[in-house]
Amino acid sequence: MERVFDGHNDVLLRLWRGRANGSDPVAEFVNGTSEGHIDGPRAKAGGLAGGLCAIFIPSPGEFALKEPDANGHYATPLEAPLTRPPSLDIALDMASIALRLDRAGAWRLCRSTAEIRKAMDDGVFAAVMHMEGCEAIDEDLDALETFYAAGLRSLGPVWSRNNIFGHGVPFAYPMSPDTGPGLTAAGFELVKTCNRLGILVDLAHITEQGFWDVAKTSDQPLVASHSNVHSLTPVARNLTDKQFDAIKESRGLVGLNYAVTMLRDDARDDAATPLSDMVRHVDYMVERMGIDCVALGSDFDGATIPAEIADASGNQNLVAALRGAGYADQDLAKICRENWLRVLASAWHE
Repeated sequence: MERVFDGHNDVLLRLWRGRANGSDPVAEFVNGTSEGHIDGPRAKAGGLAGGLCAIFIPSPGEFALKEPDANGHYATPLEAPLTRPPSLDIALDMASIALRLDRAGAWRLCRSTAEIRKAMDDGVFAAVMHMEGCEAIDEDLDALETFYAAGLRSLGPVWSRNNIFGHGVPFAYPMSPDTGPGLTAAGFELVKTCNRLGILVDLAHITEQGFWDVAKTSDQPLVASHSNVHSLTPVARNLTDKQFDAIKESRGLVGLNYAVTMLRDDARDDAATPLSDMVRHVDYMVERMGIDCVALGSDFDGATIPAEIADASGNQNLVAALRGAGYADQDLAKICRENWLRVLASAWHE
């Protein structure tokens, strides 16, 4: 079984919502559940050995893609910006769940690649605390220091929603990622501080202008943790060839997003999406950037994924599909974990 270190999941969001409804997040993760995509038993069954676990502040109400028009096109408006105090409360709640899971031995919260490798070797889920959208962080970045001390080692300045640090892209098809401004003055300072502290900067939801703003500011490899190929599926969230070329030049990576809306030709939210669609996105990225710049970023617990995978227990079905497409064991080791560990080591000053 090929061990997978995955670049993005929303399990903390699911556990936080479950706790609000009376469930114990530690028990849910340890014992397993029928909800969502990730828990301890399903991760072990599918070789999901660890990953970047997002603190994500949901917008009020239920997010849903806008219904496609007669041509199959849709443009979902950006969610409204959030205020900081309630966002901080939710972020602290999710960080506390991550720390409780660590104390209980349900997973191991890792702050170095050596800790990730040790956890994987010990058969313990290697979790890295990530923040998807920085609504919980103040402009002076004092909270960033506190979250770093708690274990935060990766962040995306924005989700698909604007905030004080920058602008996000909408969920829309077909649409260019060049949808608006990029980083704000505070956003540039955020990137510089992340570089100083050793926090990975993730470009998965930012506008194309924001991508280039980070590229000219950051001293890290460029990373889009859960994005796919715009030339194959032209949603605003996917990356252009020019962006791939910049990621290659920086020796960064792109994590394949399992979200079916970012894989299919028609960008529809339909779980009946074949694994061949995932393989063709990997093939394209490998051809454009090389095997060292392609990884996995499932978006488990945050998106509709192909029914042939279903949840974390089906992760090896993708590995088998890639092997069947001609990827050798050495290639699969890079895609499944080694590329992530190389990039994290660089961002973390190891």
